[in-house]
Amino acid sequence: MKSLQELGKTVATRRRALHLRQSMVASHAGISAESLSRFERGRITEFGSRKLLALLAVLEMEIKFVEKGHAGSLDELKKERSL
Repeated sequence: MKSLQELGKTVATRRRALHLRQSMVASHAGISAESLSRFERGRITEFGSRKLLALLAVLEMEIKFVEKGHAGSLDELKKERSL
């Protein structure tokens, strides 16, 4: 991912795939529903690491770091696209 907006869109896609409401996810992550909404819509310029990690934990997601230009194996790419 290359932007905060792209990350927000990915989080929204995951939340919807789990059939979870923004209010429930936000509550469990300890953030406001408005912050989550703005994050998912790409309407936020900052989103702290504590908030992001809490949000990802609720959605059963994790951050994976890879070197730029290393896309991963075909299986990894398929898994990433199925979220």
